[in-house]
Amino acid sequence: MRILVFGAGVLGSQLAVRLHEAGRDVVLLARGERLAALRRHGVRLTEDDGPAVRAVPVPVVDHPGGDYDLTVVLVRAHQVDAVLESLAPTGGDVLFMLNWAAGPGPLGAALGHERVLLGFGAFGGTMDGDVVRARRAGAVTRRVPIPVGEPGGRSTPRLERIIRTFRSAGINARHEPRAAAWLTTHAAFEVPLGRAVHAAGGPVALAADPAAVRSMIRDIRRSLAALPGPPVPRAFDALHTVPEALLVPAFRAFLRSRTAVHSGLSDTSPSAAAEYDRLADQLRAVGLPG
Repeated sequence: MRILVFGAGVLGSQLAVRLHEAGRDVVLLARGERLAALRRHGVRLTEDDGPAVRAVPVPVVDHPGGDYDLTVVLVRAHQVDAVLESLAPTGGDVLFMLNWAAGPGPLGAALGHERVLLGFGAFGGTMDGDVVRARRAGAVTRRVPIPVGEPGGRSTPRLERIIRTFRSAGINARHEPRAAAWLTTHAAFEVPLGRAVHAAGGPVALAADPAAVRSMIRDIRRSLAALPGPPVPRAFDALHTVPEALLVPAFRAFLRSRTAVHSGLSDTSPSAAAEYDRLADQLRAVGLPG
């Protein structure tokens, strides 16, 4: 299987490194300064705050032209339109592993519905210049399964092949038969959380403001309550059943944790805000609070 990883940020870089080191035929797509840095010294990667940085020579390209069996897209939601335009003339299956609440319809309309799969990347980490600061090797991908699914929920030979390929690289991928609902649930949770963190200036700053955390929890509850069906996964039901008095300290502890600090939540850039805006638009389009 020849694989193109479209997006060389924290998630795409880690996925490409895992696949490359597992001996898979993988190419990483990047542009601009990121492309130049990757061509100079490969993917520079370290774990958490460790001083040791290693360089992994993953092959890189600056456009998606080529014969790929699978393209894995790991970009922000507001960047998807440009990706669709780039991938429309190409062939092969396309797995979208990103924040997305609009369902598979717009993706399939642009690329062909038979090409599209849905998923989500749970690789934690941050960018420090051109260095990817990842969470401890394997910790996240072993504990938190990577959901991957067909839009129709079936288990197909191509889906099984993708899951086997990921698992061979130490990535705990699993079949999610309700992938679209999973992504909508995640967006309903992520938008209130991310916007609150962004407004506060970071997860630690939000944790220092109990009133803001309480307001965020209420926004999350309203958003999840408006879902057309049960949340996927059902673990999100706990946000309705656990008393607010317990949720506030639990969220404050999470926001101060290394998991939150070394994750996309710590990104308060305009690009992060643009993604939350795109997700909010998608949620409103299906009748959810945005």
